[in-house]
Amino acid sequence: MFGDFMGMMGKLKETQEKVKATKERLNTVLIDESSSDGKMRVTLTANREIKSIAIEDSLLQDKEQLEDYLVLTLNKAIEKATNVNEAELSAVAKEGMPNIPGMDSLFK
Repeated sequence: MFGDFMGMMGKLKETQEKVKATKERLNTVLIDESSSDGKMRVTLTANREIKSIAIEDSLLQDKEQLEDYLVLTLNKAIEKATNVNEAELSAVAKEGMPNIPGMDSLFK
C-alpha cells in the first residue's frame, strides 16, 4: 500500500514536470488568425500571448470599424489558442494520472 502511494506521488511529480514543460513549449506554438476579408491579421501563442497585429491602412480611417475588427479577430484567435492549449495540457495530464477510480471522467 505504502509503495503504491509513493509510486503515485512520483508519477504525479513527473506529470507536473511534463505539464510545466508543455506550458513552456506552448509559448513557441503560434496561432495565426485573419479577419474574413484579410484586412487584419493577429498572431498569438498557444498560451494566449499576443505577438503581432497587422492592420490594413483602410481600417485606420474608421475607429469603430477598427475596434470591431480587433474584437472579432482577437476573439477568434484566442478561441483557437485556448483549444490548442487545453488539448495539449489535457493530454499530458491524462497520460500522467495514476489509475484512481472515478478520476478518468475528469479528462473527457
